Amino acid sequence: MSKVTKNKILILSGTFGQGHLQAAKALEEAVQLCFPNVQPVVFDFIAWAHPHMYPISNYLYIKGLKVFPQLYGFFYQKTHPKSVFSTRIQSLFFVGLRKMLQLLEKEKPAVVVSTHPFVSGILSKLKEYGLTNIPFVTVITDHTDHSCWIHPFTDLYIVGSNEGKKRLLRRNIPEEKIASTGIPIQTKFLFPYKRDEFIVKHGLDAELPTVLIMGGGDGLFGKGFLNLPTLESIPETLQLIILCGRNQKLKQKLELELKQSKHRIHLFSYVEYVHELMAVSDIIITKPGGVTTSEALAMELPMILYHPLPGQEQENARYLTKSGAAILSENPDDLIYQISNLIKNKPLLLKMKKNSERIQKKAAAFDAVLAIYQLMAMTSHPTYIVANGLQLKKRKSARFFKKRTSILHING
Repeated sequence: MSKVTKNKILILSGTFGQGHLQAAKALEEAVQLCFPNVQPVVFDFIAWAHPHMYPISNYLYIKGLKVFPQLYGFFYQKTHPKSVFSTRIQSLFFVGLRKMLQLLEKEKPAVVVSTHPFVSGILSKLKEYGLTNIPFVTVITDHTDHSCWIHPFTDLYIVGSNEGKKRLLRRNIPEEKIASTGIPIQTKFLFPYKRDEFIVKHGLDAELPTVLIMGGGDGLFGKGFLNLPTLESIPETLQLIILCGRNQKLKQKLELELKQSKHRIHLFSYVEYVHELMAVSDIIITKPGGVTTSEALAMELPMILYHPLPGQEQENARYLTKSGAAILSENPDDLIYQISNLIKNKPLLLKMKKNSERIQKKAAAFDAVLAIYQLMAMTSHPTYIVANGLQLKKRKSARFFKKRTSILHING
């Protein structure tokens, strides 16, 4: 059995959506700042474990959300509670057991942190089969309690809000296994900024109301909103900052279509300085992803959540609108009305800013890292990894041994 490295934290993620990876990066940064003697290692486990299958599955995931959102919503609701169906779906977690063992053997971490539900499922299975006893932490990057996040051998859950904690308690998760820290975000979203500096830096107009539009990088806004006739129907003249992410096709299309707009249009590809664009904006229009909305809360930026997808986006939207930090818009006509109304309604904008300040958890990454470090310190028994799944702890049941080794053989 391999001994672990006492000062290493392995942070595992998966880029089905950028939020999981952004949360992992935020934790890495917080570890480096809080515990210089601890080495954080960030890994996109899904891309690494399945290099050939990952690009195809990621493409199908995005395409499926765009073309069949209701089907996605059906599976989300069907698997939300723990059931026979959700258990069968989670059997997919068997795929990757051997790869995970190889990674644990290579890195030998003292604790593993997962920001993706599939990764958490794999880690839980390894512990169930006695192949490791390394403590692991699940960081839930949405305000939800979906069964895909919940696994019996999880040592600690990091949740985004007290609402998230209540949901886990209703699932009979012990309170001592839940830390309500907030969803981890990077430190660049934590500070007050001088708006004028970024206006000059990005060539913006200081006099125009500014609306930041995010979440269209994968084309999930659809054709109903980002087009000239719809945008021109906004009565006020605005400054629109549109982030297209890595969708160059969208950016090129909008450059042509919006050339004649009465609004001042600024198009950006994927950028690392979203905080600067949030700092100069009066409103953000976005899909209600857990990490993006947590960043907006930290920047006290009023949100319009546009047409959330069935599933975790709807869960996030319910939490944020109930808290008064966001407004929900389901269609282009309603969105145009909400933009115009918010721009004119300064008291409402101010109220939303105050609500954001009330519920935001800027120190989430640092609080999460402290909880993780405390878990490391509490682990008094020797931790181990069974290299390649060959040296197994003794079990009373030979049948259990046969079952787990056959699973590893099939899915290796």
